[in-house]
Amino acid sequence: MGGTMSRLAGKVAIVTGGARGTGAGIVEAFVEAGATVIIADVLDDRGQVTAVATNSAYRHLDVTDEAAWIALVDHVRSVHGRLDVLVNNAAILHLQALVDTSVEDFDRVLRVNTIGPFLGIKACLPLLIDSGGGSIVNIGSVDSISGTPCTSAYTSSKFALRGLTKVVAIEHGKHNIRCNIVCPGGGSAEMVMEAFARTGAAFPAGEAARREVSVDSGAKVPPPDRPIARRGTAADFAMAAVYFASDESSFCSGTELVIDGGFHSGQFVDVPGLWMRQ
Repeated sequence: MGGTMSRLAGKVAIVTGGARGTGAGIVEAFVEAGATVIIADVLDDRGQVTAVATNSAYRHLDVTDEAAWIALVDHVRSVHGRLDVLVNNAAILHLQALVDTSVEDFDRVLRVNTIGPFLGIKACLPLLIDSGGGSIVNIGSVDSISGTPCTSAYTSSKFALRGLTKVVAIEHGKHNIRCNIVCPGGGSAEMVMEAFARTGAAFPAGEAARREVSVDSGAKVPPPDRPIARRGTAADFAMAAVYFASDESSFCSGTELVIDGGFHSGQFVDVPGLWMRQ
């Protein structure tokens, strides 16, 4: 991720779910770009390790706790005096057929993936406004724009986050606050494997998905299911977040950036012998 220094110089950013995976990649990219970063997560040990490794700060935060959000923003105001960027990355995944998904599991996913960002945006807006504006970067998913079997809770939460992104952009453009959403195709393999550990047998394509998420980030996915035949990496997604957080995207708001190796470009099928072997 070389060459990004100064793109976020002087900016103060909160990154939720920054202890591992995509979130840790965003933290690393932000620090490299010159930002002061506060990691907010419930994984305290992992968060502390990431903070030390990236020269950032760590604060415990349950994104579903409104009082905890208010306390975090008060801390940032006291220590840094400003806030320029909020990245809502914290998320959980539940993999189960809709008919087998309980109301409790559906609610659990929405509380973290949708209500969490809502509470974060609500708590951070006053400090963002006092700082002269800023950028809210929501981390969605390709499941923010299309459905996937056995993800009724997750897909619903990510569609809702995409809608929330647009409302925030409309309501707070007058405050020089932009709100955009990054939609990764293939996020944290660790999060996916945790979901399989809970309900693995319920996912129809479970074995194929297990094989894909178990490979190293960036490895090829045989057979290719997208024009760029590899998994996305945390760095791929992080650079999109850097763009939305930076002044380079000063005229972008209420939009989504899909980072999926071309998966959603259209049908990816070979006309036998004509092009895939070329």
